[in-house]
Amino acid sequence: MKKKILLVEDEKTLAKALKFNLEKEGFEVAVAYDGEEALRAFPREKPALIILDLMLPVIDGYEVCRRLRRNSEVPIIMLTARDEDIDKILGLELGADDYMTKPFNTRELLARIRAILRRTGRQTARGKKILQRGELRIDMIRHRVTVGERAVALTAREYALLCLLAANPGRVYSREQLLAELWGRTYDGDARTVDVHIRHLREKIEERPAEPDLILTVWGTGYKFKETDGAEDV
Repeated sequence: MKKKILLVEDEKTLAKALKFNLEKEGFEVAVAYDGEEALRAFPREKPALIILDLMLPVIDGYEVCRRLRRNSEVPIIMLTARDEDIDKILGLELGADDYMTKPFNTRELLARIRAILRRTGRQTARGKKILQRGELRIDMIRHRVTVGERAVALTAREYALLCLLAANPGRVYSREQLLAELWGRTYDGDARTVDVHIRHLREKIEERPAEPDLILTVWGTGYKFKETDGAEDV
């Protein structure tokens, strides 16, 4: 069954070229040319992934991402015409899973799409179905995260990052290792991308995000998941 991608791009020449290349690679593609159209198309098309330009008419990409993240964890790759750190960081802050700066290599975009969809489609980590870390519970089959009785909504990238760390409590990962594991070894983006995602995770799963108890910083090295009592893997 073909994976459907919602392409949101107001440059019609670029949209046409991307649609052609994506369909040639076996994807089904729906196109929206402005933010309002994208928000209407999303519940109708039910895409597996969204490619979202930031500079859109009517409603810009930032606001589209913000609204989608209220109710959906669908992976989002943002496209920005400017190579500005603030644009990339703001996009990640709003819940985007990845970003690319125009002009970009179509092959690299396809590689990132496939990598995200592979991670999204994984249902187990090391053969486990349930990861239990104190009050934190990760149901690998249902793709569901809870802290106590509270359900936690994560983006695809946040979920993959959490699963990697929680499946290996006590193991220290450098930012570069996390980038290679989750973004791909050819990814040449800013290592601060990892810091943004870690901060988001802490805000969602930690009781006191400023004083984290689960995802710990190893100064000068990277991050690790706390070795907890009562860990239970099923």
